[in-house]
Amino acid sequence: MILEEMESAKKRGARIYCELVGYGMSGDAYHIAAPSEDGDGPRASCATARGRRHHAREDRLHQRHGTSTPLGDKAETLAIKRVFGGAREEAGSVFHEVDDGHLLGAAGGLETGICALAMHHGVLPPTINYDNPDPECDLDYVPNTARPARVEYVLSNSFGFGGTNGCLIMKRMRADLA
Repeated sequence: MILEEMESAKKRGARIYCELVGYGMSGDAYHIAAPSEDGDGPRASCATARGRRHHAREDRLHQRHGTSTPLGDKAETLAIKRVFGGAREEAGSVFHEVDDGHLLGAAGGLETGICALAMHHGVLPPTINYDNPDPECDLDYVPNTARPARVEYVLSNSFGFGGTNGCLIMKRMRADLA
């Protein structure tokens, strides 16, 4: 994956999968390994990313950081709901299916590539092994099976140890521009 100016990519004939249209960062330093229970650190980075680029609610996919921990998943769900609204039918969210371990600094780059390809291929990757839903994590997590969908925007979350939070918003490229 290469991040470059649009005109440079077009000039060299690159295949363009998406455009980076928003970003947000925050550092809450709440705890070395646990997020704040109210999801305030992740909320701050999501809100900053969204504030840089507003987009239609029905055109979004959230690529969750998805630690599969009770504290992490609840905090991220609360953050997404506080920034984008709480109705279940209005918010899609997935964990990634790739078993990438805990890549620390590399996880965000891998997830950015997954998001770009999900938009390009028109698919919502599933949350695998999603058999016992937590009632407090009530967004649409695309359980167990991929779902076809035309997605125009993706918010990709990366939340790390010590309260380091980052979010990117990507926009799918139109076929005539790719």
